[in-house]
Amino acid sequence: MWELVKAGGWLMLPIIACSIVAMTIVVERLWALRQNKVTPRHLLANVWRLERKRMLNAEQIAGIRAGSPLGRILAAGLANRHHAREIMKESIEESGRQVVHELERYLNTLGTIAAITPLLGLLGTVIGMIKVFTAITTAGVGDPTVLAGGISEALITTAAGLAVAIPSLMFYRYLQGKVDALVMRMEEEALKLVEVMHGEREAEYTETEA
Repeated sequence: MWELVKAGGWLMLPIIACSIVAMTIVVERLWALRQNKVTPRHLLANVWRLERKRMLNAEQIAGIRAGSPLGRILAAGLANRHHAREIMKESIEESGRQVVHELERYLNTLGTIAAITPLLGLLGTVIGMIKVFTAITTAGVGDPTVLAGGISEALITTAAGLAVAIPSLMFYRYLQGKVDALVMRMEEEALKLVEVMHGEREAEYTETEA
């Protein structure tokens, strides 16, 4: 393995660094974007039960806010539940934008790694080919060993760049899709909260969720 890194030249160092960063981001985001952590089941039903029992005080709302990203969004609406529907909805949207930004944390970095590692590999290819042609002009083409260093550097860096870029792109697309699905779920739950608190969905909600 070390021999391959040495044969690939100095451009292997940033490619390896990109692979480490990408792996760290993927593991961290897979852990952070678990559905039961972001959008816990029955959270909205529990909120509604607390509201019906007149137990939804500031302490309970603080606990809901600290429990999950969905809880933060619902808590923003609950804090303004006695105001007009528009004010409650605006507070939810403001909190939602912050939550979405946090869910997408590091994904831009992962996408950037997926984009630049093939370019790093291509740069290694160009540098390797320059070495090949320099060796040809200096020593001719009679001795293949003179050309081996440049050719190996060109091929190894290209392969390494693609080996990092392909899984990085796959995980970037997967995680972005997972964020989109979680955001849609949170939007649905927040809309239910607004409708329930303003008496627009009480009967239907209690039948399906309680």
